[in-house]
Amino acid sequence: MHSSVNSTRLLVNRLKPGQDLRSEIQNWAKKDGLKAASIVSAVGSLKFVTIRFANESSGKRLEGPFEIVSLSGTVSERGAHLHIAVADKLGKVVGGHLMEGAAIYTTAEISLLEANELSFSREIDGETGFQELVVKPRQQK
Repeated sequence: MHSSVNSTRLLVNRLKPGQDLRSEIQNWAKKDGLKAASIVSAVGSLKFVTIRFANESSGKRLEGPFEIVSLSGTVSERGAHLHIAVADKLGKVVGGHLMEGAAIYTTAEISLLEANELSFSREIDGETGFQELVVKPRQQK
């Protein structure tokens, strides 16, 4: 489904040392009642990260410290789908599906853009067997 949006809002937050990156993004979405947001910018560092690699059933914890070089995905109060790439002290980059278990080292500066006219949900897709993104027009009050 292709959706165009006329109204958006930018939200920016800084996460502090020890906070869990994924959990805090999800908590933020619930607290602010986000219906349809996307990560537009993310910089910071992690003590460690848990990533699920392609076609694997569970995540793997990697010890850092790491720099966040990319974070992308969709976020709503009903769930998030996030992918991350991190670089170690030698510049080696690794990435995949961000799981809980990614502790902020010094900071994480996250910017989200919310589409005010849409609503995201995640529903089991009969073809893939996974919970996939469903985009709908937002119900107006």
